[in-house]
Amino acid sequence: MAADKRGNKTVKDLVLSLMVLSVVVAVIYIFIPHDSKADPVKPISYSVELGQARRDAPYKVAGPEGLSAMWRATSVQYNAVDPHKVTWHIGFVDPEQQYVAIEQSNGEPDPFIAEVTLDAHRDGTRTVTAGGLVWEHWTGKRYTALVRKEPGVTTIVLGTGPESQLTQMAAALRERSGQ
Repeated sequence: MAADKRGNKTVKDLVLSLMVLSVVVAVIYIFIPHDSKADPVKPISYSVELGQARRDAPYKVAGPEGLSAMWRATSVQYNAVDPHKVTWHIGFVDPEQQYVAIEQSNGEPDPFIAEVTLDAHRDGTRTVTAGGLVWEHWTGKRYTALVRKEPGVTTIVLGTGPESQLTQMAAALRERSGQ
């Protein structure tokens, strides 16, 4: 008889606990704001990191100038741990809600290109002129990229958007050092 009472009490406690938990969840859902229509992109400022990279990097660091406010920076990283593979990255959401990034490194060009473009390949001899510079056109499963290899630095503009957006970003790049 004692076992039956104990078993019933355990089920009753479980049901009561679930009811209390349901009330707590309902209160949280009702009173904590949640806007499913809000823009999930959280723009960031990259001016401090760009200034640091331009002072420290062994190459001229590319940063965009003159883009509209519709271009929103979402990620930035400068890594100088290995002086033979100093990397610079700024990621953006473009006006068409596509991803566009600037990648630079003084490391070996081919492994760097493969890493950041997720194994894109050169699109024959196709080139694009942007900002008065000639860029190689690369395509891959995930990204399209514009690549420029120079002595001491490889610069890549890549993204998921149309080539016109990549070209616009490449044209807006200004390379500087020592600021």
